[in-house]
Amino acid sequence: MSKLVPPHGGKGLVCSLLEGSARADELKKAAGLPKVEISARVKGDLIMMGIGGFSPLNGFMTKADWKSVCDKFTLADGTFWPVPVVLDASKAETDAVKVGDEVALMRKGEVYATMKVTEKFSLTAAEKKWECEKIYKGAGEDSGDAKFWTIAEADHPGVKMVMEQKEVCLAGPVKVLSEGDYPQKYKDVYKRPAELRAELDKRGWATVAALQLRNPMHRSHEYLAKIAVEVCDGVVIHSLIGNLKPGDIPAEVRVKAIDTLVEKYFVKQNVIQAGYPLDMRYAGPREALLHALFRQNYGMNRLIVGRDHAGVGDFYGMFEAQDIFDRIPVTGDKAKDLLCQPLKIDWTFYCKKCDGMASLRTCPHEKEDRVILSGTKLRKMLSDGSEIPDHFGREEVLVILRAYYASLTEKVEVKMQGAASGAKM
Repeated sequence: MSKLVPPHGGKGLVCSLLEGSARADELKKAAGLPKVEISARVKGDLIMMGIGGFSPLNGFMTKADWKSVCDKFTLADGTFWPVPVVLDASKAETDAVKVGDEVALMRKGEVYATMKVTEKFSLTAAEKKWECEKIYKGAGEDSGDAKFWTIAEADHPGVKMVMEQKEVCLAGPVKVLSEGDYPQKYKDVYKRPAELRAELDKRGWATVAALQLRNPMHRSHEYLAKIAVEVCDGVVIHSLIGNLKPGDIPAEVRVKAIDTLVEKYFVKQNVIQAGYPLDMRYAGPREALLHALFRQNYGMNRLIVGRDHAGVGDFYGMFEAQDIFDRIPVTGDKAKDLLCQPLKIDWTFYCKKCDGMASLRTCPHEKEDRVILSGTKLRKMLSDGSEIPDHFGREEVLVILRAYYASLTEKVEVKMQGAASGAKM
């Protein structure tokens, strides 16, 4: 019998992916349905609904769900959910679509799903701004009342994404027909929740921590994972393999770097590397909650949350993503509440005087004695061709990253925020 935390929502894994003859029949039907082109973000959301990663969702949210999620952290039925999952579509593609109709959801010529439309609604510019303030506005300097809207639409990729959504939203259940190229491109790390759960059960794990990664794994990430290994049965290094913002390092490079690190610096029976197919939203604290929610579906009951989790720029407070877990609604109904809890760890770094990795809770020394580690800072140094300080990353990993940057013909400027530079320490 499994010792793992149950999937979110009390319904087990809710999987909308069709396979075999059912998929073949639905693809034939899709050929005759109205076509709706979807964004990369929606594609990732669809795949997560297909494989059960977004349980208990089986389709895109209604306006009542959207409003409740933004305002109360729950779906309209009271089930915890931290960020909207909506399908935006162009007015031209949906003018003739009525409630009760079915549509085919397309991305660059491929059919990803069919959907039965249960509701059509629009979000005004004012409503989109309200969503952005609820979901993306934090407690950091860039989120100040006088500053947020002067920079957010240009500098915050999540805000930009919401404000550029198309005119119409469609709600309703989906039948997912494709996982894209993830199973082939990332065959060694891409795992459906049921597959990862089976692996965790095989190892007999009960308390499992997730290390969320969107950057190459530097010494601080390694330290966070090893802290979790000490207090849990094991750790899943769970990397985002969907789309990132320009200037971030692509998943295939990060996966190769993690493989090298696990091979040389971890006890393999205590760690698993896996990947999931979402795009980053850069929603900081709200995204930390989403990361915990879908990790619960994958069988993990702890999420490592350190400094500026899922942040961008200086929009969020340093440990706002930890604090938000103490403010979310709790009903006492395990089917509706979030069961994956944060493993809160302070700002970590290498201290020359301690002669090892440490945190603000364990190191008594001065800022000048510390090598400040961050993914953004690492990308900045690699992009600029700067020398990487000792103890910032493992040399075997840096070799892989330097080779990637040397191969680029065009580079994107990496902006340094206060959290990444260490200015706020």
